[in-house]
Amino acid sequence: MDFDQLTLTEAADGLSAGKVTSTALTREALARARANADLNAFVTLDEAGALKAAAAFDAKGDRSKPLGGVPVVIKDNIEVAGLPCSAGTPALKDYIPRADAPVVAKLRAAGAIIVGKTSMHELAFGISGYNTAFKTGAEFGVRNAYDRARIAGGSSSGTGAAIGARIVAGGLGTDTGGSVRVPAALNGCASLRPTVGRYPQDGIAPISHTRDTAGPMAATMADVALLDRVIAGGDPVLPADLKLVRIGIAKAMLANLDGDTKAAFHQAVALMKAQGMVVVEIEMPQLVELNGQVSFPVALYEAYDDLVAYLAHTGTGLSIETLAKDISSPDVKGTYDDLVIPRKLPGPDNTLIDAKPIYDAAIKIARPALQTLYAHTFSANRLDAIAFPTTPRVAIASNPDSSSLENFGLFIQNTDPGSNAGIPGIQIPLALGGTSQLPIGIELDGPAGSDRHLLAIGMALEIMFGRLPPPRRS
Repeated sequence: MDFDQLTLTEAADGLSAGKVTSTALTREALARARANADLNAFVTLDEAGALKAAAAFDAKGDRSKPLGGVPVVIKDNIEVAGLPCSAGTPALKDYIPRADAPVVAKLRAAGAIIVGKTSMHELAFGISGYNTAFKTGAEFGVRNAYDRARIAGGSSSGTGAAIGARIVAGGLGTDTGGSVRVPAALNGCASLRPTVGRYPQDGIAPISHTRDTAGPMAATMADVALLDRVIAGGDPVLPADLKLVRIGIAKAMLANLDGDTKAAFHQAVALMKAQGMVVVEIEMPQLVELNGQVSFPVALYEAYDDLVAYLAHTGTGLSIETLAKDISSPDVKGTYDDLVIPRKLPGPDNTLIDAKPIYDAAIKIARPALQTLYAHTFSANRLDAIAFPTTPRVAIASNPDSSSLENFGLFIQNTDPGSNAGIPGIQIPLALGGTSQLPIGIELDGPAGSDRHLLAIGMALEIMFGRLPPPRRS
């Protein structure tokens, strides 16, 4: 098997047909994880547990299971029984859950072999993956699969880097404002942020119950569809007929693009049109304004109560204040100390103001207005989806500055609005930048509940775009 091009689907088919063993696939994944220690992709690598599970599958496993014997990874804020679940922060490094989160239980029931827990932006509060709490390489920060000097994106940094580096072909992340789509875009992977509520959220360290969701990340859209079917049920998804697909493009989502991203996106649009897709320009008035009224007010306010409830669930006896004292990454520590714990939001002239009234307005007025704007845009223009560059730039240098508020806002510019509306979005690898040779992604957001149709469109588009080449070996 060509491990650099191996997909979850191919691995599952090979195992089912007896062409490869789970032990061989798992050993290869573990060897690649060790060889790529400089990525900082893993907090925990479960070599003994994974090999034991693989051997058990080879001995008497059910080869008809959709993921029977296939190695996968899980982000370290999603609970896996018997493995530490740190959420990327020191206070939880010794917390070992007794049960799998429901999304993990679904993967395990489908026969998946969990090789480890992946690193992440601390407490999932960032897009760079520059976490100073954990590292296996010389430098801090989860590193980009295509260029170790650059960010992997966040917050599902390690899952993105592990898939991009061809350590595994799939796994789970979580997404609040872009966290499965940003790292997938920057590392050349596919992902789905499902409609909020499609997947169970129990057993996952939270930021915001309004915005959070687990999400599948994988080598291809077909693999993402496989993971989605394992978690949410339903029949296999088939590629859509692109001649029947109508896509909208909003000018607001084409701001701040670097040269590589702009060129790749416009080339993709030309390809879509050549395939017979209908592409129309659309207006989304007040999109940026409404999103701003929802985004940070909801995440920062809900982070307090939701984390307090999660800490009670862990049985560790930790308070949120004790956890915050040990936060390692300066950007996340500042967020908790200045905003989350005192329940404040930034006000005019560097002031801090009470978050509750702003949060209430966000939930009662701004978020419903944002959802109405999306629903009207889809229906009035008869759209299957809205397309845009997943991130406006390719991966930037990995250092403490990569976690700046400016970079945070820039990299979630396009992913955040759909998150706040609770609608589904898929990220598809598009190309390597002409100048940078770094991965660029395209995202399609669809109406609430259209996850399977989006996946079908994504599968057809990835056939057209083709698979990105693997990272060059150093």
